[in-house]
Amino acid sequence: MLKYVLRRCLTMIPVVLIISVIVFWVIQLPPGDFVSHRVLQLQQEGEQLSAVEQEALRERYGLDDPWYVQYLAWIWGILSRGDLGYSFAYSQPVLAVMERYMATTLIVALAAMAFTYLVAIPIGVYSAVKQYSLGDYVFTTVGFLGMATPNFLLAIILMYLSYTWFGNPMLGLQSPEFSGAGWSAARVVDLLGHLVIPVVVIGTASTCELIRVMRGQMLDEMTKQHVMTARAKGVKESTNLRKYSMRAALNPIVSTIGWSLTAIFTGSTITAIVLNLPTQGPVMLSALMAQDMYLAGAWLGFMAILTVIGTLISDILLAWLDPRIRDERRARA
Repeated sequence: MLKYVLRRCLTMIPVVLIISVIVFWVIQLPPGDFVSHRVLQLQQEGEQLSAVEQEALRERYGLDDPWYVQYLAWIWGILSRGDLGYSFAYSQPVLAVMERYMATTLIVALAAMAFTYLVAIPIGVYSAVKQYSLGDYVFTTVGFLGMATPNFLLAIILMYLSYTWFGNPMLGLQSPEFSGAGWSAARVVDLLGHLVIPVVVIGTASTCELIRVMRGQMLDEMTKQHVMTARAKGVKESTNLRKYSMRAALNPIVSTIGWSLTAIFTGSTITAIVLNLPTQGPVMLSALMAQDMYLAGAWLGFMAILTVIGTLISDILLAWLDPRIRDERRARA
């Protein structure tokens, strides 16, 4: 297993580099650059930049160079100095912008992911074991509604209910009185209260989808010959479900970890705008629209790294869950 993990870690390096090249190239595909976008903004505000000033800005930011020259300079700064570049829109180093939003982004994303798996797996197992019961019909109906309801609409509904019942729409991740304050028990409680709506909204679609997957996998595994044989030999139903059916049914669930976290990152952008969340979604959207290439490239590269690491974690968990996968990898090693 250790050799397998080390081999996979080594193969991750060229994969991430190739993704970074593609990302940097795609960001620069639209016509124009940050300076031309800035010129349009200033024109809308009634200001003008002369051609000489525009050219000076392009030279200052290195935008006159071909995209591959800009990429090589950017990637060399990352590898040699840990410098992710400079954000034109924020007039700050990219690392400083990412640090400002990274903590809240990870808190929301990990909380939504935990909500997804902790809710989806038990409900999926229950729906399979109690097939065609009232509870199964209820969860199936709620699941279809959850997958069909747009995130932003659910966010608006929950904000309205929160304002109606508690007098607070729960916008953002903290109340105004805690803005800039130090961490305390009261601020943690306030943060947890503000996390409820984002976590439910962002995690609902994934949760409902995984419920359907888990239910279908459990129904399939419960009819397998080895499960029926164990049941005939008198093995307790709870042990039979936990040791055989559920463990095998978790394989497709575990295999989705690699892209689930990234999907939560990218899928939460509209929700973050509606709920006024200080997360990376709106920042990345504005960076892409403004062609702030280093900030957008760093965020997209970070998500690519998350996907690769998540895929590795999925493979390790699959090998732990399924002995057949372990044996196959030992044979390859």
